[in-house]
Amino acid sequence: MLRFRPLPGFTLLCVPIFLLLVGLGVWQLERLQWKLRLIAEMKRNMAAAPISLDAAIALGDCAQYRSVAVTGYFENAKESYLFTTGPNGAPVYHVLTPFVLSDGGKVLIDRGFVPLALRNPAARPGSEPQGQVRVVGIWRVPDRPGPFTPAPDVKKHIWFARDLAGIARAEKLKLAAPAILEAAASWNTGSWPRGGQTRIDLPNDHLQYALTWFLLAGALVVVYFVYHRAQRRLDFCAGRKSIRAGN
Repeated sequence: MLRFRPLPGFTLLCVPIFLLLVGLGVWQLERLQWKLRLIAEMKRNMAAAPISLDAAIALGDCAQYRSVAVTGYFENAKESYLFTTGPNGAPVYHVLTPFVLSDGGKVLIDRGFVPLALRNPAARPGSEPQGQVRVVGIWRVPDRPGPFTPAPDVKKHIWFARDLAGIARAEKLKLAAPAILEAAASWNTGSWPRGGQTRIDLPNDHLQYALTWFLLAGALVVVYFVYHRAQRRLDFCAGRKSIRAGN
């Protein structure tokens, strides 16, 4: 027979902690489902048919990762360059070029990346589209520069974050949309820049976090009963009864 006499103080300490750990595990499972739905929505948006710029602006935040088609011409003389890393981790520049729409408005298009040595357009002849073109890009609301983001080199048009407002001020642009269009790979006109760089790279470690919280809750249960065993508040009485019966 099991005999268990819980310690009131220790029990009152452990029960809230146990409930907290289990609650955190359940919360992480809910976050996991939310993250999976978000990633699925992003993939659906990227796979959907292109919409117009006006439709994307009307959608607001819901336009994130939607394909948007625009017609106009590139203002190549006002290229800016985002210093970042490429697909293989090497440093590259993303070429950010203003695009003049048929109604005179402008949007900023990320045409893709070039190696550091090809930042100057003269080093990549034929890379600047001329005349009226139709471009399909992925609608991305850029992140704001962080407190540790290096200051841009405005004279060389080099930026370390896709600071849409800052680029617009530096290049004297009046943009028609609060987003950047990342050119799709299907629109690549030559070797450089290389578009199609949109990546859905959301960290999704919620299952690991949930398991960690649940394991901690389980470990607490083990510690709770081991401690009671050490304090002789938990034991099995069958053996004692047998000894008494023999006597």
